[in-house]
Amino acid sequence: MSTSRRSALQFGGLSLLGAAAVGVPMGNAVRAKAAGTLGKKDIPPRYTRPLPVLSPLAPAGTKSLTGPAGEYSVPRYDVTTQESSARISPKFDTRMWTYNGVFPGPMISVDQGQEAVVRVRNKLPAVHPLFGYEFSTSTHLHGSASLPQYDGYANDLTPPGFYKDYVYPNAQNARTIWYHDHRVHWTANSAYTGLAAPYIIHDEFEKSVLPQGKYDVMLVVTDCILDSKGQLMLLDNSHSGLWGDIVMVNGMPWPYLEVEPRVYRFRILVASIGRSYRWTLSNGAPLHVVGTDGGLVPTTQSVTSFRHGMAERYEVLIDFRGQAGKTIELRNLSNKNNVDYDFTNRVLQFRVGSTVTSTENNTIPTTLFDTNEVMTLKRSDATKKRYFRLHKELDVWVINGETWDEVTNSNFRHVQADPGLGDVEVWTIENKGGGWFHPTHIHLVDFQILSRNGKAPMAHERGPKDVVYVGEGESVDLLMKFGPHRGRYMMHCHNLSHEDHDMMTQFSVGMPKDWTWDDNDPVAADPCKWDDLD
Repeated sequence: MSTSRRSALQFGGLSLLGAAAVGVPMGNAVRAKAAGTLGKKDIPPRYTRPLPVLSPLAPAGTKSLTGPAGEYSVPRYDVTTQESSARISPKFDTRMWTYNGVFPGPMISVDQGQEAVVRVRNKLPAVHPLFGYEFSTSTHLHGSASLPQYDGYANDLTPPGFYKDYVYPNAQNARTIWYHDHRVHWTANSAYTGLAAPYIIHDEFEKSVLPQGKYDVMLVVTDCILDSKGQLMLLDNSHSGLWGDIVMVNGMPWPYLEVEPRVYRFRILVASIGRSYRWTLSNGAPLHVVGTDGGLVPTTQSVTSFRHGMAERYEVLIDFRGQAGKTIELRNLSNKNNVDYDFTNRVLQFRVGSTVTSTENNTIPTTLFDTNEVMTLKRSDATKKRYFRLHKELDVWVINGETWDEVTNSNFRHVQADPGLGDVEVWTIENKGGGWFHPTHIHLVDFQILSRNGKAPMAHERGPKDVVYVGEGESVDLLMKFGPHRGRYMMHCHNLSHEDHDMMTQFSVGMPKDWTWDDNDPVAADPCKWDDLD
C-alpha cells in the first residue's frame, strides 16, 4: 500500500469537502436531530409529493456486433453523464451529476436473451467542480455476468469528451440489477451525486407468476445531507460512511404512492452509499420476499422485517387486499452502526384506494421455479475453500491486509483468488470488527449463502445473491460457480466510502498463472472512443 498517496488522497478529500474528522460510536444505531444545515422550514415535507414512477428507457437505435455467425444487430440505449439538478428541498435546485439529466438515471428493461448495448457518453466537466479530479467515469452494470472489458472495472476510465459502448448479454434469469459509476477512488462521490440507475431483466416464468406493469414498482432508496442553500454535503465521517438525514425514494424525499387494494411487487434497491435499512410495514403485515439480487427465491419468505444493505436488491410482494381506504407506511427500523435522525425511520406512504382494475397475478405464490443454477449447488460440490477478512489498518479499509494498491502496483496482475472456469468454491468472508458492517459485492457471479456464523442464513436472503451483508462480528460462507467468462474481476465493500479507501481487490477466472496476454483485458480489450458522434 502506498501510504503517501493514500494519505494525500484522504487529506485532499477532507479539505475539499470541509468535513470534520468525526467518528461513529460503535454498537447500536446512533440518534441525532439532523446532519445538514438546511433551515427547518426548508426541510422537505413528508408524504406530500407523489412517488416518481420509473418507466423504461426506449432504445435510441441499433448497434452491429460480430458473432460466430457473422454480423447481427442489437438494441442500443443511449445514456449521457451530465450536470443537472434536482428539487429535493421544495425551495432549492440541488446541483447533481446524473445519467440523462435525471435522478435516479433512466431505467433500462430487457427480456432474457436479448443482447443489448448501452452507450455511455461522458459530457461532464473536464474537472469535477467540487473535488478537483478529472471527471472520468466507469460504468458497472451491477449483477450482470459481463465480459471484463464491459464490467466497469475501476480503472477502465472514459474521460470527458469520450464514450464507451458496453455490451450486455442479458442471458441471466429474471432479476433486478443496476448500473452506477465505478471510477477508482471516487465511486462514493459519483453515486451520491446522481450516477446510479436501475436495470431489469425479465423472463417468461417471472412474467407468468408475479405482478407486472403498474403493479411492478421500482424503488431506488437513497439518503442525503443538504446545506443551508440546498446543496449536497458529502460528510463521510473520515471515510467511515455517510448517513443522510433525508431519505429519498426514486429521487423524491418521503413520497406517497396511491395503490389499489391488491397485491403489488416492489423491487427495492438500496443505492445509499453508507446507510443500511431494516424494513417493516406500519400495520405489522408481512413482507413477502420473492426475489434477491440474482433473481427469484426458490420459496417465498414471509417476514415482518428484514435487513437490507447497500447495493442489495430485494423483491417483495405487499398484499393490500382488504386494506381499502387505509394508509400504510414502509418504515425503517435501522441496524447497528447507522446514524439515525428525526425522520430516517419514515420512507414511503401507501394510500390504498377502493377499486381494482386488474386481478392478474394477484396472489402470493409459495413456491417459485428456480432458474438459477447456484441454488442447486451443494457444499460438497466445492473443490476449494478460500478465506477473506475485512478489517481496517492505519485508517484504511482492507481485504486480507491488502488494498487496490497491490493490484495497480502489479500492473493489474495481482489476484487474491484464481479459480478455474466452471470451478465451484466456498468463500468465507469474515468481519471480526464490532464497529462496522460491510455489504460485500463479488463481480461476475451469483452465490448462495450457505451459513451465517455457522447457522442457516436469514430467511430473506435464501436466494441467489451478489452482495452479502457481513455484519459486526459475522462470518458468512458463500457457495459459487465461476463463469461464464474468463478474466479478471473485482470484489469490494459496497459501503462506498470503504471501497474508495480502499476495501477493494480482484480475482481471476480461468487465467493461467503465467499468462502473458488477456483477450478480455478489463481496460485495454475494448477501450472508450473519442466522442465525435454529434
